[in-house]
Amino acid sequence: MKRFFTWFIRLFTNRRTWVRQIFVAAIASATAWVIGDNLVFNGGLVAAIVCALSIRISLYKSVREGLGQIVGTAIGAGVALLTVYFFNFGVIAIGTTVLLCSVVARGLRLGEVASVNVPVTALIVIGPGISGSTAEHRLVSTLIGAAVAIVFSYFSHANTPAGRTVNQIARVGKRSAALISEMAEGVAAGFNQKQAGTWLAKARLLMEEIPTLRSQALEAKQYAKWSPLAGIDEAEALYVQGVAVEHMVVQVRTMARTLFDSTFDENRKEIVDRQIAYALSATSFAITAKIELIESDYNGSDVDNIAKDLRQAADNLTEELLEQAEKLPRSQFVRCISLVSQMKIIANSLDESSPALHNVQTPGEPSSAKVMGLSPVSRTTKSSRRLWITLRNFLRH
Repeated sequence: MKRFFTWFIRLFTNRRTWVRQIFVAAIASATAWVIGDNLVFNGGLVAAIVCALSIRISLYKSVREGLGQIVGTAIGAGVALLTVYFFNFGVIAIGTTVLLCSVVARGLRLGEVASVNVPVTALIVIGPGISGSTAEHRLVSTLIGAAVAIVFSYFSHANTPAGRTVNQIARVGKRSAALISEMAEGVAAGFNQKQAGTWLAKARLLMEEIPTLRSQALEAKQYAKWSPLAGIDEAEALYVQGVAVEHMVVQVRTMARTLFDSTFDENRKEIVDRQIAYALSATSFAITAKIELIESDYNGSDVDNIAKDLRQAADNLTEELLEQAEKLPRSQFVRCISLVSQMKIIANSLDESSPALHNVQTPGEPSSAKVMGLSPVSRTTKSSRRLWITLRNFLRH
């Protein structure tokens, strides 16, 4: 029995972040119901539903989705009310509402979740028993629910956006270092195609962390622009570090792919495996050391030394490969030299000296992680301006 209770308690203690988020979401919905029911006649339920739909466990995402949902719902419900006025509440009203809200959500480039939430909220607004005052009450309740979701999303995390970015960078960096260390041990012991395939599969899974990492780094940067509690310089530095980790992960996957491809080379010789294993081990150690510095206060000289040691390891591997060049098949020699190139790119990412990090404009949040692609304010402003220009030209003619 004691073992069962220990297992049951660990289900929650090992998932503290998730437990915190669901409790915050539950409290936020209950609060929205109380506020909505007291400020608006029978507005508690609508406010609670909208709050549950809008809270995204992130202040940055909740603000964007909440604003987009309010604008989309207002437009969709407004036209839907006209439909109800002419056709009553029925098949035509429902179909028109869903169609229009889907178009509006597409026009605002809302994410997948918000694109569903907007029609749902609009249907709630024009639900049975609709009248002018009822529709007004439900629209106000929608605003209350979204506002409560935005406020409570701040408390969904025990850490700040910058702190969450550091945690995400550390998590991806440690997984990268562990994978390279595993590859080093395998190469030293003599690896086969199955092992190399496992490394490549793990590297591909590691690549899937990039959208989440970039989204979190962007959230920290945007949060620092308006919050006096966050430093802009720190957020900008974290964003660059996030991009550097992204470049590093790409090289880790390329290393795994290079080792996997080498297993198909029948002429491959194992005379340089020891040197390659040592170089991979040095790469893993360098990444681990950089992550430890990111998690603590560090200065530039520490990072420079880490990157310098890794470059030296890459140069040593190059010299040893050149000494064995006549004994190695050309295809194997080229693959080994590519490993050297990847090590140096990782070194440039560790000390952030690569021009690719500073001279190339980094794209914003990945489309797969976006909540809203365009600002509804700018979008509606542009649309109204175009409409006014068209109307003015028409009247002139």
